[in-house]
Amino acid sequence: MSHSVTITRTTTTTSGSALFVNTGYLRTWPGLLKLAELLLGAACVGVVAYYCDNNRGTTYYIQSPELFYFLISVACLIGTFCLLTACLVSLSTASLISKTVYEVIYHGLAFILYLAAGLTLLIEVNHRKSSYRSQNYEPFLAASIMGLVMAGLYLFSTFFANRSYRGI
Repeated sequence: MSHSVTITRTTTTTSGSALFVNTGYLRTWPGLLKLAELLLGAACVGVVAYYCDNNRGTTYYIQSPELFYFLISVACLIGTFCLLTACLVSLSTASLISKTVYEVIYHGLAFILYLAAGLTLLIEVNHRKSSYRSQNYEPFLAASIMGLVMAGLYLFSTFFANRSYRGI
């Protein structure tokens, strides 16, 4: 049995460069989680940075729990920004990086670190209620709760990254 095959070849030439944004990635669960992690992570960094240096005439010396929380939130914010940006600017990155173990390790580590930082700050804030000035207790309490929410987001991201890595 023979059949005929028709091959059509088209050549196009373009000049200049167009910036392509993969907005479809933001419609997926991993994309939405990364966006939520980025926005809430920026809020975590902002709250701790603002209330550690509040420019109200008195200097507030940053304690170890706040410093630990601040370092973890900045590191995770930078890592999540890089991942989300890579997935938004490149079609192939969004599909390739999810099939590697990198995302599983990154999100799992971010979950553990945010959980430790959020719990440490929460325990320290409640333990030393009297040493926090009245205007700083509630923001640091809110930051520690946001840190625990971030740990939950990173746990969900670890779950989705593991499913994608295993091909489920």
